[in-house]
Amino acid sequence: MKFLKNLFQKPVIIINFKTYKQGKQVIKLAKQIEKATINSKYKIIIGIQPTDIYELAKLVKNKRSKIEIFSEHADYFKVGRNTGFILPEAIKVDGAQGTFLNHSEHHLDFDTLKLTIERCKKINLKTAVFVKNLSEAKKVEKIKPNYIIYEPPELVSGKISVSQAKPSIIKKFSETIKTRFLVGAGIHTEEDFKIALQLGASGIVISSAIVKTKNPGKKLMEMIG
Repeated sequence: MKFLKNLFQKPVIIINFKTYKQGKQVIKLAKQIEKATINSKYKIIIGIQPTDIYELAKLVKNKRSKIEIFSEHADYFKVGRNTGFILPEAIKVDGAQGTFLNHSEHHLDFDTLKLTIERCKKINLKTAVFVKNLSEAKKVEKIKPNYIIYEPPELVSGKISVSQAKPSIIKKFSETIKTRFLVGAGIHTEEDFKIALQLGASGIVISSAIVKTKNPGKKLMEMIG
């Protein structure tokens, strides 16, 4: 049933810029991604640092791009007397449609994660929550993020993909999780992408395979066909 449902939804491609690029480098890379995917059948989301959201959002808005912008993080604090935090309102007013939460490189305890998702929901900011295993995914699903992303921490930035190393777990996710879920960690080939979709994932998350390559547009086209 989950596989049939996925047939009628656009696969999601999330590209996490992490902190590899800043300023003009972010704009340049985003333009290359946009050009490579302009006629694609996929939903494209790019995750960037909060400091780059405003400039990129202006470009996306002016070009009426289909790319969605997500912040790489947000905090649950409210508008007011707080210093040094990233408010959901701040990234939304700058032009982001959503935010990542709980990446293995920025882990949150469950109570903090719950508070942050609740804050984002109140202002209609989407959430994409990273989880390390199925047990965590089941717990996270109860607080209803827009996306759950399965990324085994031990495979992040590696050469062995989650599709190759954990196919049975991806299939288990598909059989267990009702929320749209994506998979990431080590994905770098078209075969990795196809396997993920065949096993029931709604899409993939990519980072270094695109962000660190010399020709990101070409590499992305090769990966997603």
